Amino acid sequence: MSLSTSNKNVAKGSFEETQVDDHVFVLSYQNESAENQVIERYIDSSYIQFHFCLKGESTFVFNNGNYRLDIKEESSLLLYNPERDLPIHLEVNLNCWLVTLIISIEKFHSLFSQEANYVTFLSEDNRDKKYYKDGKISPSMAITLNQIVNYNLNSSIKNLYFKGKAYELLSLYFNRAEDADTEQCPFLVDETNVAKIKRAKDIIIAKMSEPPTLQELSEDIGLPLKKLKEGFKQIYGDSVFSFLFDYKMEVARKLLESGAHNVNEVGLKVGYSTASHFIAAFKKKYGITPKKYIQSK
Repeated sequence: MSLSTSNKNVAKGSFEETQVDDHVFVLSYQNESAENQVIERYIDSSYIQFHFCLKGESTFVFNNGNYRLDIKEESSLLLYNPERDLPIHLEVNLNCWLVTLIISIEKFHSLFSQEANYVTFLSEDNRDKKYYKDGKISPSMAITLNQIVNYNLNSSIKNLYFKGKAYELLSLYFNRAEDADTEQCPFLVDETNVAKIKRAKDIIIAKMSEPPTLQELSEDIGLPLKKLKEGFKQIYGDSVFSFLFDYKMEVARKLLESGAHNVNEVGLKVGYSTASHFIAAFKKKYGITPKKYIQSK
């Protein structure tokens, strides 16, 4: 399970990995560094790999560099080869976001036992053959993938949440109805709108000490207020200001842990003009005052 790199000229990165079920893993990676990265993970021939590139692009390297396969922005790649192991060796470009779902063939068969003929590479003729397939990420898949990348709920439910999202992603990937995406969320079928919602999230984070009103945010990103609120909740699982509250409390917690700032300073940094308001907010989120939190560390 260890992650490593053999290329000393390129920085080493690592997946954030969550096991969501027996023989089912969700891996995610965001290269926000100033250089390309190499990430590796061993995977044997009994697993199917689903790779999704939300942003930027990367290259898979196989057979000691003799074979290369690109995965571009908003694209997916399915890899399965029962005849040989396919360890992940990825050269990840700058500003690239990736989500990977790994599931054993046995587990996968159990999910589609009634539909094996529909899933092409599970048919009797193909089940022992290698199978590579690239495709585009649909708008509904993009929403699910963004919810994985931007996970913002309590850590105690992360595995359960990711398990739901992993199976939702598989369902959307093999969805037969080409127009089903529009039924789920009509105004987000346009990837431009998804990008606007992401921009709204970036704006409130950048201005968390003095965030804009919802109306100002709506005008800033060029999306009607109703669509901003509905779209934000669908992508990030929460309202704009509930999301911002949780983000501010997480920033505050890390600042307190660093020991570089007192309670008043931390409160000001995350947008609370009085210490009492910050203390009340922190206790609401974590059930403990900031001072007691510091003492518990």
